[in-house]
Amino acid sequence: MDPEPRPRSSNGSTVPIVTSQGNFSALHARPTVSDLHGENQYAQFARKHWLKAKKAPTVKSNILKSELWDSLEKDGFSYGSLLILENLQVLEKYLWPGFSEEASNYHILLVAIFVNVKRREGLPAWDLFGDRPDEFSYFFRRILNLILDQSLPQNIRIHLISFIVGAFQSLDIGLVRKELAPLVSISIWHNLHSERVREAKLEANQVLKRAWRASGRRFDAADDETKSRQLFERSWLFTLLLEFLDKVYDTSKEGAAERVLFCERLLELLIDLQSQLPTRRYVNALIQDLNLSAAVRLSHVFNHKENGLFRDLFNLFDHYTSFPIEDQSGQQRTSIEDHQSHYAALSKLQRIAIKQFGQKLKLLALANYGALESRKDLEDHLSVLDMGDLERLCTLLDFRTEYPRNSLIPRDRDFFTELIISSHERKPTFRDEVRDFTIVPTEQSLYEETFLRDDTYNGSRPLAIPKLNLQYLTMGDFLWRAFILYRSESFYGIRKHVEDTIRRVQASSMGTEVRFDGFSRMALPIPKVAVQDISSADVGEEAPAQVRGEVILDVSRLNFTVRQEWESLRPDDVVFLAAVRPPAAQSRMMLTNGSSAELQTEKEKLGLQFLRTAEVLQIQDENGRPLRERSGGQANGHTHRVRQRRLILKLDPVAYQHDMDRVAKGEMVTNPYERINLIIRRRGRENNFKPILESIKRLTLSDVPAPAWLQDVFLGYGDPAGATYKRLPNRLQSIDFRDTFTDWQHLIESLPGKVIEPSEDVEGSFGPPYVLETKETEEAAPAPRPSKKRRRDEDPPPAPVVETIKVSTYKPPNTGPYPTDIPKTNQVRFTPSQIEAITSGTQPGLTIIVGPPGTGKTDVATQIINNIYHNFPSQRTLLVAHSNQALNQLFQKIVALDIDERHLLRLGHGEEELVTEGSYSKYGRVESFLELGQRYLAEVHRLAVSISAQGAHGSTCETADYFNSVYIKPAWTKYWNLVQSDESDLQQIVETFPFHAYFSNAPQPLFPPGVPKEKAVEIAAGCYRHIEKIFSELEDIRPFEILRNPRDKANYLLIKEARIIAMTSTHAAMRRQEISDLGFHYDNVVMEEAAQITEIENFIPMALQKPQDGQVPLQRVVLCGDHLQNSPIIENLAFRQYANLEQSLFLRLVRLGVPTIMLDQQGRARPSLAELYKWRYPKLGNLPTVETLPEFVNANAGFRYEYQFIDVPDYKGRGEMEPTPHFIQNLGEAEYVVAMYMYMRLLGYPANKISILTTYAGQRALIRDVLTHRCKDNRLFGMPRIVATVDKYQGEQNDYILLSLVRTSRVGYLRDIRRLTVALSRARLGLYVFGRREVFESAYELKEAFDLLLQHPTKLTVVTNEMYPTSRVLVDKVEKGRMAEMEGVEHLGQYVFEMTQAKVKALKEGGGMLPPVAEVAMKDADLDDDEVGLINDEVEEEMGPEIDEETYV
Repeated sequence: MDPEPRPRSSNGSTVPIVTSQGNFSALHARPTVSDLHGENQYAQFARKHWLKAKKAPTVKSNILKSELWDSLEKDGFSYGSLLILENLQVLEKYLWPGFSEEASNYHILLVAIFVNVKRREGLPAWDLFGDRPDEFSYFFRRILNLILDQSLPQNIRIHLISFIVGAFQSLDIGLVRKELAPLVSISIWHNLHSERVREAKLEANQVLKRAWRASGRRFDAADDETKSRQLFERSWLFTLLLEFLDKVYDTSKEGAAERVLFCERLLELLIDLQSQLPTRRYVNALIQDLNLSAAVRLSHVFNHKENGLFRDLFNLFDHYTSFPIEDQSGQQRTSIEDHQSHYAALSKLQRIAIKQFGQKLKLLALANYGALESRKDLEDHLSVLDMGDLERLCTLLDFRTEYPRNSLIPRDRDFFTELIISSHERKPTFRDEVRDFTIVPTEQSLYEETFLRDDTYNGSRPLAIPKLNLQYLTMGDFLWRAFILYRSESFYGIRKHVEDTIRRVQASSMGTEVRFDGFSRMALPIPKVAVQDISSADVGEEAPAQVRGEVILDVSRLNFTVRQEWESLRPDDVVFLAAVRPPAAQSRMMLTNGSSAELQTEKEKLGLQFLRTAEVLQIQDENGRPLRERSGGQANGHTHRVRQRRLILKLDPVAYQHDMDRVAKGEMVTNPYERINLIIRRRGRENNFKPILESIKRLTLSDVPAPAWLQDVFLGYGDPAGATYKRLPNRLQSIDFRDTFTDWQHLIESLPGKVIEPSEDVEGSFGPPYVLETKETEEAAPAPRPSKKRRRDEDPPPAPVVETIKVSTYKPPNTGPYPTDIPKTNQVRFTPSQIEAITSGTQPGLTIIVGPPGTGKTDVATQIINNIYHNFPSQRTLLVAHSNQALNQLFQKIVALDIDERHLLRLGHGEEELVTEGSYSKYGRVESFLELGQRYLAEVHRLAVSISAQGAHGSTCETADYFNSVYIKPAWTKYWNLVQSDESDLQQIVETFPFHAYFSNAPQPLFPPGVPKEKAVEIAAGCYRHIEKIFSELEDIRPFEILRNPRDKANYLLIKEARIIAMTSTHAAMRRQEISDLGFHYDNVVMEEAAQITEIENFIPMALQKPQDGQVPLQRVVLCGDHLQNSPIIENLAFRQYANLEQSLFLRLVRLGVPTIMLDQQGRARPSLAELYKWRYPKLGNLPTVETLPEFVNANAGFRYEYQFIDVPDYKGRGEMEPTPHFIQNLGEAEYVVAMYMYMRLLGYPANKISILTTYAGQRALIRDVLTHRCKDNRLFGMPRIVATVDKYQGEQNDYILLSLVRTSRVGYLRDIRRLTVALSRARLGLYVFGRREVFESAYELKEAFDLLLQHPTKLTVVTNEMYPTSRVLVDKVEKGRMAEMEGVEHLGQYVFEMTQAKVKALKEGGGMLPPVAEVAMKDADLDDDEVGLINDEVEEEMGPEIDEETYV
């Protein structure tokens, strides 16, 4: 199949396309600027053939072979070399532009290789091929042929298999899907071993039968060339599977390693096929027909002791092959249905046994099902059969018993026995697996081989972990994958923290003692754990119900800050108890500077013998009293040094019971709790893994579904638009939009393309509120049914339907005479796309709102909530966001609308940051309710006094209710009857109004002179509504007088009163079971920042309530986000890149083609600034405000340009630095940024209008230090609003952004254009980027943005003699004499110094005073409360607890 010589290296060996897994650091090295611009052979080749070419290159096969392929071959196809070529855009500018049908196999292979490289780097891999679909189809067919060519070297075929794996993970790309669909279609059932077996499958499902017949007709109608192609496609997978079976049985030593890797990659492909329903539907039958599971389990590769990864991959494959799901319908079998299916197979076996084998299998035929479920029982029963009997039994059971003659599968007794047993033994379900998993780690679980293998992932081999694909088999499958991956990610973080902490404390062995010579604020040496109480086990459990222990903490040597952190441990916080004993021969030097040759694992190097998990119950002082407040170390006015704290812990009972059992059996010499000598804690936000894992585990073990109308879309099947309101039967025909539209003209502008009809009772235009009713449109007569050929080839577009909207209005009731009674209204003039989003979100169903930077998605979400609140008074809405910051922004907008405070509830931390007068935290709301009650009771007392009612009517809610019933209601009824009578006149209405005295403090006169009678009646009714509201609210507050327990009050508020409940996704995951058990009910979920939340955290907020009649009663799910900005942050490369754990539900639904609403007008930035990221959002326009308001039209004072890229050369001979791994800094850029900030402050820019961003946490720390040194205590400068990393600043904005890119050797992770989008879209008026030009201008993915940035000079251009604010218009020309270019940081520094001196002198001469130190404290978005001081902490841990923090600066 390959007419060309097979690619070989210079010594004759096959070409190693994939670099050795062991060379981990080499695989992660990234090309530097010198690599891309230097004189190495690849850079020279690129400059010669495409970088300097003015037209599309022509690829000549001989040049490709001799100059590129041979060079890569000689280099061993190292990943570093491939990365250099990828960065030099070899695929985009050379290989694909020069591709044609005459391309050589080397050309084909290189295209596939570089597609794989792009996928490994997380870069777009398929976009390039979209404009040449015919060439791509030809290229793909060539790949499929090469994969089956066994004459090719193994390593090349491995890379091609990886290419196909990537293709099957990209089924959302139509170009790719078209090529893959025939490979897994029903036509592959031609390869089933028996026509009878195939017919049985077809007869069981009429849809399958029709599909099979249609496939046959297409084949019969095809020409010879098409038939040949279809024959190849239907046999492609079957041929590959047969080869796979041969390879796993191949015992030859030659090429064994490559053969195993080939089998691993093929298993990865099969796992992907089996784990998605569209590919599994027909493939699973073929796999089972080939007896793949049984055959592999007996194979040489499977049973070789060194092939642990292959075995783990096979177990994952077997998990999906036997997953309890109906392959055609996609329905998950219940446990009862699964048992019935299993028993049916056993029943068939028994019938055949008694009928065909009589006495031989009589015991098997008469045995109960429970006696046939285990492997051993079945082996015993089958042992009486000879080889011929076993083969005949397999044939009668419809198993394949014949394979090609040259097959290596041994069809012996073991094979047939395994075939029967593996098909009839009881296998644990995914729920059984999850039930056995622990959610807290020990040293064994942290250092399992699979976890350590994941740590060294570099893309060269697959991993035995589930992936988050586009589609899931069932909800249970999704939850199982999420649990496995979230647990793995959590344990990874714990292990890294434990290892880092143990290294810092520097344990060394001194005989039988262990000494800790270092220091970590996250750990303390302890004598041992004293076990105090062991509770009896619960019924049905083996482990104790609770094990209590005590630990003595020596805090005498800790400084005040560190001691406070230990004293701040709260109940349920998780701590880790470690037994550390390094080998006596291992010195401290070996621990810190090198590794011992004898020690194999990191655990052994560190001397970690045991690790146990515990939860804090209570922290006590040295006298055993509960520590309620942070101690200042003072007593009787004298300072004393605190020496001890007692920590009461709840130990892990399962691990404790296991340890005690092992001690009793003699498997452990000593009790591990007596050897524990170190306690380790983690920071709060890192340490919430346990409750989250508990929530996911409970969900996996339960039957909580997604809402019925959403489930198919959630799983990725069916019509992508099936969950939108236009497809749902409960679509609302009429909606009260209240204040959504500001006026009639706004209404017309917001509904383009729709017919607006005023209702019959009004004439012409009118003001809000508006009620919009969608008129039913008569369906047009159906068009003639086109021919089948046309239906296959072309779907005629549906005729456009013009929607008619009927608009009516109403007069809102008068709510009272006080200004506070006037309803608050929306002031935002929404755009048409925003109105579309609000309409969809108010309707039932799924709404996905894509909000590019500055397009007002928060305002849209707020208005959706407002509309739901008023249209559906009985419904409750759950408001979820990724961060407290986003939730607070949303809440601040909500409280500004006409929503009653008593219906708002804020759960979790972060409420303290709300800039509102109310208290919205869970417990704060209880206090707020009581405070509100006191105010209303005071009003009741004043009302009683006003009508001369004697008694303490305003003492309690109960007395107020009595007062209302006895005095107020009768008085109002009497008055209202008079008002409604025909004899009443205006004078009577005014004079007999019973509450004149009460409303004497309202704006007067209450009834204006000459007011019409109808208006007077309306005023009176409004006054009574004001009074009614007082008693109505007191009725809601009354339960809080009865309930005594604060927790009961808070829970009552959650389940009875609140209608809008806000929490973070993390809080929802942590408290899911608690909230569900309370009987919490809600109807709608609105999720902000949905693209930054992992899929499981997207799902949990939909599952906070218990199903009703097996269904989740959710009516609306609104997801707001932007998948083109940052994704969820995942630490581990394997889980992020291979398992796709960073995938959000938002992104997955967008990829699946679920309809989205794109907000298309931005109102944040100058139009010129928006152009920097508009290329990511082609339809993004500008609101009129950013084109007309003076702040957007005027220039930035002191600057020639509103944005500029400033090229920063080496500073003092150095560019980027990396003092510790991943802690990257650039002193030159830090100094330049701070000098720029000082320059802006001297011109009069407010400090709170300036934010400093950077791409690395190390640079953030350095900039903060430089700012502290130069600006903090200087009244002229002060500190900027914030110094943050780009990742942490998503969702924020400021007028002026100073951005430091840091890297000078390579682009780094900014090559992820999502981060670049965030970085460039934070500024409103000015953006100044500091970086190394030659690094970033050559990055292909960043080209669109940097082409714009580099239109301006790369030297900072300032305008002299100008102060903030300036009246200069941005488009005005500036005289050359007023402009100056800064040659570098030293030049700007000198300029700022001279300006400072001049300003100080002017102030002194003028008798003026220096401005006060800026009152706006610098905010830090990166550091939460439990992370403040983290950078200084790292240095402190290196040098000990008593270091002066100023040393770091």
